[in-house]
Amino acid sequence: MPFVKNLCALCGKKMNKFVECAPNFSEGRDVKKIERIANAFRTKRNVKLLDYSADTDHNRMVVTVVGQPEAVQDCIIEAVGIAIEVIDLTKHQGQHPRIGAADVIPWIPLKGMTMDEADALAKEVGKALAEKYHLPIYFYEKSASAEHRQNLATIRKGGFEGLTEKMKQPEWKPDLGPDKPHPTAGASVVGARMPLIAFNVNLQTTDFKIADEIAKKVRFIGGGLPYCKAIGIDLKNREMTQVSMNLTDYTQTGIHQAVEMVRSEAQQHGISIAGCELIGMVPLQAAIDTFSSYLGLEGFSTDKILETRLF
Repeated sequence: MPFVKNLCALCGKKMNKFVECAPNFSEGRDVKKIERIANAFRTKRNVKLLDYSADTDHNRMVVTVVGQPEAVQDCIIEAVGIAIEVIDLTKHQGQHPRIGAADVIPWIPLKGMTMDEADALAKEVGKALAEKYHLPIYFYEKSASAEHRQNLATIRKGGFEGLTEKMKQPEWKPDLGPDKPHPTAGASVVGARMPLIAFNVNLQTTDFKIADEIAKKVRFIGGGLPYCKAIGIDLKNREMTQVSMNLTDYTQTGIHQAVEMVRSEAQQHGISIAGCELIGMVPLQAAIDTFSSYLGLEGFSTDKILETRLF
């Protein structure tokens, strides 16, 4: 693949294993803080910073980085240290749920790497963060220590503000680290998972109740689309609302299916879609599925993409 060749050229040697990490940090407004965190991933050997984005309403930053596992691990540990230094959750306000300054740190296996290896890496990183920064750590998804900890939304329920009381419950004792939150950085959720698509649909209404109702119908737990998580967001700065979604298995529920269900529900409320946002990166196949679905193409695949046939 072109990406793999480019990364190997950047690193100056052939690598056999690649991992992706997409850490979410609870800062989306202060440019200096955002750039300090992003700098932890820049100009590092065997690592490539693919993308980082921040949203003022969510007050959240999402980074996408790939590379050699040990090198990415070192960058993550450095970035979390910076986040703990510059983010104070006692003063943090934003629309997105969070329990930590470095809120969630997912590890996604790429070329030459298995899910078991990504799980081992996630647990090694979690151990390092707990020991170095005295940070409570929860493991989720494929790394979860119990079934009730697999779902990120369940771990984050109650937010940073409710974390102290939550940790007093035996079933919510952290997997690693102190039994009480870090005073300003809360806790971090770490784990291995499949590629996830973070996708938002903006609505031409300021009525948050409508966005919240649509989100409840779209998400799987409310009887909606499989492998779809959704919440309503009030975008006060843009005078609109949003259905913010995570598609945890795009082969079962694609972007186009999520958009069309939101569109259908919005039409029942007499409103339309204002636009869509992709947060972070998207697998090529997910883009192809969306493209072919909207155009009604038959037998469309990566073989029809010019760039994929050049390498």
